[in-house]
Amino acid sequence: MKTPLTSLAGLDLLTSAVIVLDADSCIMYANAAAESLLGSSFKALTHQRLSDLFLNGEELLAVFEQAVAHQFADKRQDLTLERSGRDALHVHSIVTALDNPDSPVLIELRENVQQLKLDREERMLDQSKANKELIRNLAHEIKNPLGGIRGAAQLLELELPERHLKELREYTQVIIKEADRLQTLVDRLLAPHRLPHIVGDVNIHEVCERVRSLMVAEFPQGLTIKRDYDLSIPEFRGDKEQLIQAVLNIAHNAAQALSERIKLGDAEIIFRTRVMRQMTLAKVRYRLALDLHIIDNGPGIPDEIRNRIFYPLVSGRDGGSGLGLTLAQTFVEQHLGAIECESRPGCTDFRILIPLP
Repeated sequence: MKTPLTSLAGLDLLTSAVIVLDADSCIMYANAAAESLLGSSFKALTHQRLSDLFLNGEELLAVFEQAVAHQFADKRQDLTLERSGRDALHVHSIVTALDNPDSPVLIELRENVQQLKLDREERMLDQSKANKELIRNLAHEIKNPLGGIRGAAQLLELELPERHLKELREYTQVIIKEADRLQTLVDRLLAPHRLPHIVGDVNIHEVCERVRSLMVAEFPQGLTIKRDYDLSIPEFRGDKEQLIQAVLNIAHNAAQALSERIKLGDAEIIFRTRVMRQMTLAKVRYRLALDLHIIDNGPGIPDEIRNRIFYPLVSGRDGGSGLGLTLAQTFVEQHLGAIECESRPGCTDFRILIPLP
């Protein structure tokens, strides 16, 4: 007779997590997907109570007891399993009662990708709102004293003694120029909230082609820009100039990250457009959505800023203002859309999603 472990070995080929419990609700088998989902090896999991792995494990324990009592053949439900010091698991669980007193219950856990996506979008939306409020307040707090500093420096320059004018004017000019630089930065911070939202019919491929022509003019050598368009995408109502700026900011960031590959002559950016069906954006379901990808073959986004790239003033390069992606996110959100990003060495993919009519 085969042992339970031998008979269940084939479950390692499944992508969903499978766990078999003994009569005491302890783990007696976990496939490879379960090890990955729970972040622990089969050896470490063996003989642990499944309910003890989670802060709210009593819900799993209750379902286990119902299965042992044969109150159902199988039970399906969505669960949020909370873990100490780690992210909660959002899973769809299938609990099956087995006709075996030594291993009476089999549990299958499938990570709820849709719930994770909704939670991530909600976090990004909250973060974006907080960023906007912070930017507005900070910009106004800086703007008022900045004008006073610049004005005082100009008045001081007028009062400088003639014989020391040349030497001392250098210092007042530093104050004036730095005040002007900060004023420009503040204006850029406030720009998305000041500019009117000019709505008209937008063809996304005209937007991409405009950005492509600007990029080719700035980087004529060493950078190839490829196009992979779905020409069936319909026009939609939007602000063409804002979308051009959003796509340009992302593409320009990509080109700057590709500086070493541009020198080698093998830098590449891809503009790819597709239509997504039944897409949920900011908790609203849309029948159709634009799916625009801006992909580069650069080194990838550094780990230390990967989760903060849309924060204002966060930049991955020396001399960067850290505003390009923040402005791009603001402009896309004004079109009821969202920006997502996946990055690894050799491939960074920014994805813009916007509802279509």
